[in-house]
Amino acid sequence: MTTRTRTKVRAGAGAGRESALAERFALFAECLLTGVWIAVASLPVVTYPAAFAAGSRHLRRRTSHAAGGWREFAADFRLAVRGGWLAGLAGWAAALAVWVDVQAVRAGIPGGPLVGAVGLSALIGLAVAGLRAAAVWEPGASWRGLLGAAGRRTVLDPAGSFLLVGGLAVVAVSAWFVPPLAVPVLGAVAAAALAVEERGRRR
Repeated sequence: MTTRTRTKVRAGAGAGRESALAERFALFAECLLTGVWIAVASLPVVTYPAAFAAGSRHLRRRTSHAAGGWREFAADFRLAVRGGWLAGLAGWAAALAVWVDVQAVRAGIPGGPLVGAVGLSALIGLAVAGLRAAAVWEPGASWRGLLGAAGRRTVLDPAGSFLLVGGLAVVAVSAWFVPPLAVPVLGAVAAAALAVEERGRRR
């Protein structure tokens, strides 16, 4: 191999590494932007499952190098919210029940700490199942079926579930210390749910 050829090979390898780095950075930036879209779509309070579903589908298009932007996200959101608002309402009802449990703990009711711990664990499990369901949502899919299957995967894949719990914890900590930072991080949580589901599918 001549010196000129070796130089071309090294240049090609360097360009490949730079291209891979640029692709990863672009995907990270897309996750942050998607987080903003998810936050905006979640403003009606009960629409957060549909917002995560649309955001997850947008990121799936991005990783498969398919075209798509805000218009496609909005179209997916309109489809997902038709049944997704009921899932969102159920999530808020569960959160209210856990809040009542916490108040019972504070009031010193016998058995309150146990009930509170069980309620909080159930709420976290529901949140993880909701993220898993949103990650695999497709137009026309039944939210009831998606959530049922996601609940089983949440139990059968504890490693992936704990990863998503960590993502939710990052959002909570971000909201506590720097509230605006929690908005773009939502996109990273959606990406984590996609990665967990893809990992489970390959296994």
